[in-house]
Amino acid sequence: MYRFIAAMLAAAFCAGIAQAQTVPVSAGETRMPASAGDPLTLEQALAEAGAASPVVEVGDAGVRAADAGRTVAGLRPNPSVQVQAENVVGTGSYHGLSSAETTASLQLPLELGGKRSARIAVAESRLTRAQVAAAMMLGDLRLRVTQAYIAAVAAERRLAVAQAQTEIADEGLRVARDRVQVGATSPIDEQRADVLRINAATALDRARRSVTVARDALARLTGRPVTGALDLGWFDRVGGYGPELQARAEGTLAWAAAKADLATADAQVRLARSQRVPDITLSAGARRLAATNDMAAVFGVSIPIPLFNNGRAALDQSRAERAQADAQRRLTLTDAEQAIASAGAERDNEAATARAAGGAALAAAVEAARIARIGYGQGKFGQLELLEAERTLAETRGASIDALAAYHDAEARLKRLTAPAPLYSGDNR
Repeated sequence: MYRFIAAMLAAAFCAGIAQAQTVPVSAGETRMPASAGDPLTLEQALAEAGAASPVVEVGDAGVRAADAGRTVAGLRPNPSVQVQAENVVGTGSYHGLSSAETTASLQLPLELGGKRSARIAVAESRLTRAQVAAAMMLGDLRLRVTQAYIAAVAAERRLAVAQAQTEIADEGLRVARDRVQVGATSPIDEQRADVLRINAATALDRARRSVTVARDALARLTGRPVTGALDLGWFDRVGGYGPELQARAEGTLAWAAAKADLATADAQVRLARSQRVPDITLSAGARRLAATNDMAAVFGVSIPIPLFNNGRAALDQSRAERAQADAQRRLTLTDAEQAIASAGAERDNEAATARAAGGAALAAAVEAARIARIGYGQGKFGQLELLEAERTLAETRGASIDALAAYHDAEARLKRLTAPAPLYSGDNR
C-alpha cells in the first residue's frame, strides 16, 4: 500500500501547473535572445526536482515506517514457557534432587478492554498523518522550486533591462560628447553621461552575477546545470481580471494534518482507557514429583492488582492532549484561512500593479524616453529632461519585473496553501 501511496504522491508532484486565463503585460520590454533548443519550463523544473530530490524517499520511508507500526500494533502478546524446580538442595530428605518437584507450564497473556483494537486505531491514524506529511514535503519542495524558478526568470529579465540601459547610456555618452565638441552644450553634460555609463556598466555586472546565483540555486533543486533559456513568456503572464473566488482551508494539507493529529489524540484516549482494564495470564502445565515419579496437571490464573497505578493519570494526560489537538486544529484552520486570504489579496494586488507597470505605463515611459533622446540629440531638450525620462523608464521596467515576481510568488504560495489533501485508501474519517 505504501508503494502505491508514494507513487501517487510523486505523480501528483510532477503534474503540470494548470494555467489561468492570461494576458501579456510587458509591452515594449527588451528580451534576451533565447538559447538553442526549447526553454526550460516550470513544469519541467518541477518534474526534474521531484526526480532528483530525496524528499520522495523521505516521505516514502515515513509512510513505510508507519505502515510497519500498524502491523506491530496488531500483533498479540507472545506466550511464555516457565520451568520450576522445588524442594531441591535442602536438608534431610530434601538433600540433592531426590525429592524434587519439577513443573513445566505454558503461560498465555490475554488482553482485555479492547487494547489491541485501540493500538491499531492509533497506528492507523499515525499512518494517515505520515501520508499527509509526505504530501506536505512534496508541496514544500514544489514551492521552493517555483520560487527558485521565479527568481531565475526575474534575474534574466533584470539582466535584459540592465543590458538595454547600458546601451542607452553608451549612446547617451556618444550624443553628449558630440554636442560638447560642436559647442552645443556644456562639458558637464558629457561628465554626467559618463557617470551614467559607469553606473549602467556596474549594474550590468551585478545583474549578470544575480543570474548566475539564481541559476545555480535552481540547478541545486533540479539536479542538473541550468544553462539553456528559461520560459520568459510564462513570467510575463498574469491571471484574469478581478479577484478570484476565495478558497477555503477545509480539505487542504494543513487541515488534513491537524485532523490526523486529532484522530491520533482520540485514539490515544481510547488506548489509555483500555489500559485501565487489567489483563490476565492463563497458565497450564505438568508437575513431576521425584519421590513417587508421579505426574500431575497444574493450572493457574494471574490477575494484576491496580493498587499503585490504575491508569487514571495516563487517561487524564491523553484527554488533555486530545483537548490540545482539538484546539490546535481550530487554530490551524483559522491561521490557514488567514494565510490564504492574505496570499490571495497579495496576488490580486500584484497582478494589478503588474498590468499597470507593464502595460500602458511602460509603453508611455518607453515613448517618453524615445522622444527625449531624439529631442536631446536635436538640441530641443536639455540633458536633465533626458535623464528624467531615462530614470522613469528604468524605474517602470524595474517595477514591472518586481510586480511580476511578487505576483508569481504569491500565486505559488497560494497554491501551496490550498493544495488539496490526497484521499488515501481506507480513510473514511
